[in-house]
Amino acid sequence: MRAQAKPALIDTHCHFYPPEYQKLWLDYEDAHKQPHFPGQVAWTTSKLIEDMDKSGVRTGVLSIASTPGVWFDRGPAEAMRIARACNEYAAGMMRDHPGRFGLFATLSMLDIDATLKEIEYALDTLKADGVGLQSNYGDKWLGNPVYKPVFEELNRRKAVVYVHPLVASCCGALSVGTFPAVIEVPHDTTRTVTSLLLSGSFARFRDIKWLFSHAGGTIPMMAGRINSFYGARPNLKDFAPEGIEGELRRLHYDTANSTFAPSMAALMKLVPVSQITYGTDYPYFGFDQFDNLRKLGLSAVDLDAIGHQNAERLVPRLRT
Repeated sequence: MRAQAKPALIDTHCHFYPPEYQKLWLDYEDAHKQPHFPGQVAWTTSKLIEDMDKSGVRTGVLSIASTPGVWFDRGPAEAMRIARACNEYAAGMMRDHPGRFGLFATLSMLDIDATLKEIEYALDTLKADGVGLQSNYGDKWLGNPVYKPVFEELNRRKAVVYVHPLVASCCGALSVGTFPAVIEVPHDTTRTVTSLLLSGSFARFRDIKWLFSHAGGTIPMMAGRINSFYGARPNLKDFAPEGIEGELRRLHYDTANSTFAPSMAALMKLVPVSQITYGTDYPYFGFDQFDNLRKLGLSAVDLDAIGHQNAERLVPRLRT
């Protein structure tokens, strides 16, 4: 099928690499003896737009990628500076290419006061479409009480909070012969979702619109096990007003590198199609993953919902 005949997709999981950030990232991978992904090394804005056009992607919502986020072991002040630089760069892409990009603004989360200021700047001045968080920051997952002021502000703003996993500092050695992104990255989504659930964060911050990467990591497979341990707790309504499964069904999940038929089957048994957005994890994986969804036998209505309508509901600005 020719590109112009494909739907006008919205990719809610599209990474970008400002030049300074790209160099820091590649230097970090060299220092940690991690492989470079060719697509990342070759990333440019023009190449990104070219690839979007070839695959019928109308809009890519930009976010910073995974390990090690923006801190690079340089401390909170430098992490905040890098986060601001990345957000400014993405805002420039949005200005230069109207309608082609959205932004989940990067937050450092290492200094709470500075993070609150960046939320204000990113959402009010740069007009970001939400914020992008990592699944953990060092040894703290998102349910940790230290992040309460951040989530109170995001809840007040009824913000979209997109969460991307990364390898926790504790767990890089658990990769059993693979590089850490293969196993530990999706597992860390499960850790942070569980921490937000059991800490009562989902219950308290009811107006945040949560979006988790990679079909929720292993959440679709682990939901029943989590429920078996916590679903009958006397205080269930305090941290899960709609029950364990009900709380997980309220969240949104993207399809990035998760369009394998069994993965999608598990996700769609856990949540309705209305909670699923199309994501690719570009440039690590291509924009052509929507073809895999077509092969699942989904209806045209469901494909349209996943392809762009659910993202437009989350971020109304993206509507054509």
